Amino acid sequence: MTAAASARTGDPERGTLDKAADENFPVAPFFLPRAWRDDLMAVYGFARLVDDIGDGDLAPGGADARLLGVSPADADNRLVLLDAFEADLRRVFDGTAHHPLLRRLQPLVRRHSLTPEPFLGLIAANRQDQLVKRYETYDDLLAYCELSANPVGRLVLAVTGTSTADRIRLSDSICTALQIVEHLQDVAEDLGRDRIYLPAEDMKRFHVQEADLARKTTGASVRALVAYEAQRARDLLNEGAPLVGSVHGRLKLLLAGFVAGGRAAVHAIAAAEYDVLPGPPKPGKGRLLREVGVTLRGEG
Repeated sequence: MTAAASARTGDPERGTLDKAADENFPVAPFFLPRAWRDDLMAVYGFARLVDDIGDGDLAPGGADARLLGVSPADADNRLVLLDAFEADLRRVFDGTAHHPLLRRLQPLVRRHSLTPEPFLGLIAANRQDQLVKRYETYDDLLAYCELSANPVGRLVLAVTGTSTADRIRLSDSICTALQIVEHLQDVAEDLGRDRIYLPAEDMKRFHVQEADLARKTTGASVRALVAYEAQRARDLLNEGAPLVGSVHGRLKLLLAGFVAGGRAAVHAIAAAEYDVLPGPPKPGKGRLLREVGVTLRGEG
């Protein structure tokens, strides 16, 4: 069942989890142990739901708002929903969460002795999305990614019992890269939400105006800007790739999938000649598999 179909049947939990199929990388592939798959899908469900709140993409009908105890009058107020979501997250840590996607977190929080901080970072990023619509510098964007992306990688390491300071550093590079790639794929969609994640200083450098991002076709200046940011994402993926070689077994294959997903998406953007405005360039499965092989061999 697709996410849209699940939403129509009144199952916001299933609709949210079904969106995993649309990600650039495998969220919880079949080859992982069942316990890991369940934990990773619980983390994904949390991250996807908080993003859907922040983007105004919740299933119609207000089921999520009701589950979070938000009144119908405030069901479209994203900041109120995020506050209620944070309150329910805090209930996860005493085993009394209300929303089914947050109740999914309760066993893994206990099992892995997780703290609220990475989850709170993802909520903070979505609050920031309601208040900050433009980023002046690349460093400003990196600070946003520290909240919006890096906590997910840290949670993956935590639930697989492989966290070390070096691995967290490498994971942060990969997660930031994946976030930048997603921003490049979604320039037009983000602009429709009055958000621009391309740093203003870079737009000025490449002589790109906001009006250029609203066109149906991508001009040469925008393509040059996207190519510049795509190279930054590629470099970050390469910096983080040694994470794959630091682990073994099925976790190595999972992490290779994350890196390969980012690399394949960058390749798709390049293959489209950085023409991202008509719609997000997406890689095919064949390209993803090739990138997995390259990443596993440490050739990237």
